[in-house]
Amino acid sequence: MTDRTRAHVYVSGRVQGVYYRATTRDTARGRGIDGWVRNLDDGRVEAVFEGPEDAVREMVAWCEMGSSAADVDGVDATYEEPEGLDGFEVRW
Repeated sequence: MTDRTRAHVYVSGRVQGVYYRATTRDTARGRGIDGWVRNLDDGRVEAVFEGPEDAVREMVAWCEMGSSAADVDGVDATYEEPEGLDGFEVRW
């Protein structure tokens, strides 16, 4: 069995109002990744991904592009111990 990992991600650029959260949710669910995504007041998007290490790393790499309408300037990811999240949700 693949070891689980957790990535805590901050995405900057034009990432709000461009379906970034919804596309992140759908992509993560399709890859079997647990976690959440939300908008921050400073214009960034914050997300947490938990799952098999390879899948989580691929999801972090996906964040570089995000939704087709997004214009990502940067992705800052920190890897942590997983907390056992189940499912993927958009947080408000």
